[in-house]
Amino acid sequence: MIKAKIQITLPLLLLLVMFTAALVTPSVSADEIKAKEAFNAGVEYKNNGDEMGAVASFKMAIKENPNYTDAYINLGTIYFGQKAYDNALEQFKLATEKDPKSVDAFSNLGKVQYVLRRYAEAEVSFKSAIAIQPTADLYKDLGKVYYKKKNYSEVIDAFGKCHEMNGGDYTTYYMVGKSQQKLGNDTKAIEALKQSIKAENNYLSHSLIGQIYLSQEKYGPAASSFKSALKVDPKQYRAAYNYAVAVETSNPENYAENIKNWEAFIKVAKNNPKAKKDVNIAQSHVDDLKDAMEKSNLQ
Repeated sequence: MIKAKIQITLPLLLLLVMFTAALVTPSVSADEIKAKEAFNAGVEYKNNGDEMGAVASFKMAIKENPNYTDAYINLGTIYFGQKAYDNALEQFKLATEKDPKSVDAFSNLGKVQYVLRRYAEAEVSFKSAIAIQPTADLYKDLGKVYYKKKNYSEVIDAFGKCHEMNGGDYTTYYMVGKSQQKLGNDTKAIEALKQSIKAENNYLSHSLIGQIYLSQEKYGPAASSFKSALKVDPKQYRAAYNYAVAVETSNPENYAENIKNWEAFIKVAKNNPKAKKDVNIAQSHVDDLKDAMEKSNLQ
């Protein structure tokens, strides 16, 4: 019997950071007025798609007022969008130093640390932002960090707070479900995954529910889940593979059905280099099933 494929990965999800605007207000310092004028010019340049002009203006704002936190944040945001992550990191760190109570500074710092896979540092940054002003999005970001660190209990706790604040989406419920599965809590895992599907019908959650049922030897529900996964994304060869496994394990002598399912898997997977070995095994298995069906018909 061919064994099920249970590998599954979650796509990395990145969040964009927002620009802030500042109005020119009366000040005793001429330098501060110049800094605000330069800052506002930078916002205009960015809104008009001129990032070079925006960078120059935000740098000018910082030159005129080295404590202009929003200028550091917006400069870091541009670098982040350009994938110049080291430059973004530098600007966001400076922003947190200039204003230790800036939620945006710590939040953006955490985001770039997350992208750089500096998860321990990202955890500290998001916790710092939460300590200033907790929000659903910040708990979501923190939960993603814990998920990368495989701290599954913390994942559940962080996303739980996110959901209590009416935040989150199908990905957060999926990660809760995956974490519950990793902790051996299959019932709670399935509950979370169903919440994920309720939020948005998605392949990942249907597939993981199918894997859980397979591990419990509940082949009928497993097949149903993999079939639902394939409806969401018919090109996912792993779901086609696992569907064929579940159906055949449930009824190994239904040769025609099993041949059809394995041939469906081969059709989906044959052009995928990662599935080459599985396709060869499945093709050989189809030949064996055809031989078995022929012998059965002769009896």
